[in-house]
Amino acid sequence: MAKLLWSAETLLAQLRRTPIVAAAGVTEACVAHCQLILARLRLVIEQMKNALKLERLCSAVAELSQTTGNVGEPCNDPEILRSLPGVGPIVLAALLSEGHDAIAHRNVQALQALAGVVPVTRRSGKQQMVVMRGLHSRNRYAELRNRGHSHARALRSVGGRLIGVACAMLETGERFDPDRAPHTSA
Repeated sequence: MAKLLWSAETLLAQLRRTPIVAAAGVTEACVAHCQLILARLRLVIEQMKNALKLERLCSAVAELSQTTGNVGEPCNDPEILRSLPGVGPIVLAALLSEGHDAIAHRNVQALQALAGVVPVTRRSGKQQMVVMRGLHSRNRYAELRNRGHSHARALRSVGGRLIGVACAMLETGERFDPDRAPHTSA
């Protein structure tokens, strides 16, 4: 691959050349497109700042919980939850704020409800509809679907298993180990 070296003279010569002629409206369209991209970049930068703030707050909670635990009783729930795949600062902040009591009591059912992995019944007058919220764990979901499970059943299985793993980790005080072989039932 050839490497271009620009000197001040070659750059000035390029800038003095006759510009490319574009159809009417092309320049305005390019400017409008660049403005859209800049707006998206500003939004991403703002979201990254908020995520960093959440990360600092979650770290402070983790440090506080480690210092306030009883003697001989490690209290590192935030660090255990943070070790789970897919649990970033936003999910961790939601778990610690909305699911504090469920985490403290290791209540699997309450955590499943908060995580949205149990069916939600919506009623309006005489109509009733049971829907599932979204969850991502592709391989397990695909395996369950290949076995003939319905969409909702596969989602409940994946979500329930993930919540169960999180509660078991909280009970034992262990962090997530990606190299650990999954437990299979007989």
